[in-house]
Amino acid sequence: MPLNVPGILAPIQFLVNPRIIVPSLSIRDIRHLDFDALKRAGYRGAVFDKDNCLTLPGKDTLVPEIEEAWKECKHVFGKGNVLVVSNTAGAHVDAGGIQAESVRHHLGVPVLFHTSMKPAYSCVKQIRSYFRSLRDPIKDDELIIVGDRLFTDIVMANRIREQSWTERFWFGSKKSSGYPAADWSTQKTAEPLAANPSQNLLVSTPPPTRTTLGIWTTGLWVEEATGMRFCEKKLLEGVKKWGGSTNAEDPLTRAFVRDIPSPAPPHKQNMLRGIASFFQGIQFRRGN
Repeated sequence: MPLNVPGILAPIQFLVNPRIIVPSLSIRDIRHLDFDALKRAGYRGAVFDKDNCLTLPGKDTLVPEIEEAWKECKHVFGKGNVLVVSNTAGAHVDAGGIQAESVRHHLGVPVLFHTSMKPAYSCVKQIRSYFRSLRDPIKDDELIIVGDRLFTDIVMANRIREQSWTERFWFGSKKSSGYPAADWSTQKTAEPLAANPSQNLLVSTPPPTRTTLGIWTTGLWVEEATGMRFCEKKLLEGVKKWGGSTNAEDPLTRAFVRDIPSPAPPHKQNMLRGIASFFQGIQFRRGN
């Protein structure tokens, strides 16, 4: 992994603004994201990290476990509205863009070519330029940023959010919330209520100001950089404790998460029953 100078400098900003590493939402992996709910809430574009989020580190193919979730994401947002931003593929260390082309081929979405590594402000600028160049431009508050590192992916998401707020302050731009049209006085909506009761919050409660969502994936496909990840996690716990945050996310945000059933534990056979089955099998073979 090449030296990431912007990532090394991010802790300096953390000392001034500790909440720069706080994600909007934490999930194990993208199978837990409800992309339909995100789309109904007005989110139209997504930025994904590659290594240990979509692929194994150093690999270009999708992790098999998330194939269905990845198909759903591309279907809901549209392939052109999903962008992979990696500090390997498409970065200045990717000579000739060979790896970026391989990732684009295997994942089926564009890969950003960027000159500075995440979470550099110049990288943020290139991401914003990409989404603003689309036929139907996507605004900052219509983006979700998904990644497994707090000091790169989540810092970058919060920087995009901060720049968006700065523009609103200076230019006074009034952006629509992007939520379904509704008469909040009677709490009736133009869209049918979702089957999941938690999702009904999206259409039965006046929406807050929508902002860029920084989504932290905590599950690792391969253990790597464990020391740095441990430090990031402890710093995040400290920031939340210092800020008086609880472990419960905002109910509207929780509406974007779907529960994935845990795999059934392997069946444990009774020892005596197993021995009896073994001898029954021997007797059966002798009888034949």
